[in-house]
Amino acid sequence: MKKLVICSWNVNGIRAAHSRGNLGWFAELRPDILCLQETKASEEQLPPDLREVEGYNAYFNSPERKGYSGVALYSRSRPLSVKGGFGEPRFDGEGRTLIAEYDGFVLFNIYFPNGKQSKERLKFKMDFYDAFLAYAEALRSKGMGIVACGDFNTAHKEIDLARPKENSKVSGFLPEERAWMDKFVEHGYIDTFRMFNDEPGHYTWWDLKTRARDRNIGWRIDYFFVSEELRDHVKASYMLTEAMGSDHCPICIELTT
Repeated sequence: MKKLVICSWNVNGIRAAHSRGNLGWFAELRPDILCLQETKASEEQLPPDLREVEGYNAYFNSPERKGYSGVALYSRSRPLSVKGGFGEPRFDGEGRTLIAEYDGFVLFNIYFPNGKQSKERLKFKMDFYDAFLAYAEALRSKGMGIVACGDFNTAHKEIDLARPKENSKVSGFLPEERAWMDKFVEHGYIDTFRMFNDEPGHYTWWDLKTRARDRNIGWRIDYFFVSEELRDHVKASYMLTEAMGSDHCPICIELTT
């Protein structure tokens, strides 16, 4: 049985993180798979040592709008297939998704939309959630296990943010967003971090402007979920809170295949 270390990080600008030397943890840990969100760059804009990392196969999906969104996947083993998006142009044009098939599971690397901008964007976010779930469920119906990671842009429960009451009317903790997370879990998807840790005070995003990270006033909005069939394959799930360079911290799981 083989153990894979899979990490996910909303890097908030891959070129900026690279130029500041904030990808050092990746070079040190060298996970089997690294999923990045909010890269804010297309492949041709990246320096050569980000386009091609020794020992890894690299895949990128960027949006039509420059300097926005974007996801990347670095994988030691070559996936059986990699595609960007769900096949729905209004979602796929924003470059938010990479879907990689491996032996034993399909990996979703997703930067989910933020709903704070307007009612229209909140609806877009909810529609995007539903499109993702439908796509994942279609794969499960064919017998495939699902690993879904990335910035979900929603804190699921009160334990998942420092100030739940103050944020109850803010996108990212709205009743409808949390209800979708409930629905997702009810469909048989496991929040892997909560398999190992049920304590408060663990967050993955902190507001930069207010230096919230210094006081640990944060939100847990980055997740690794696995479908129920893979539950027993998850051996660890944790955060790399010491890794700097973004307003998010990396998260990782250890998965046997």
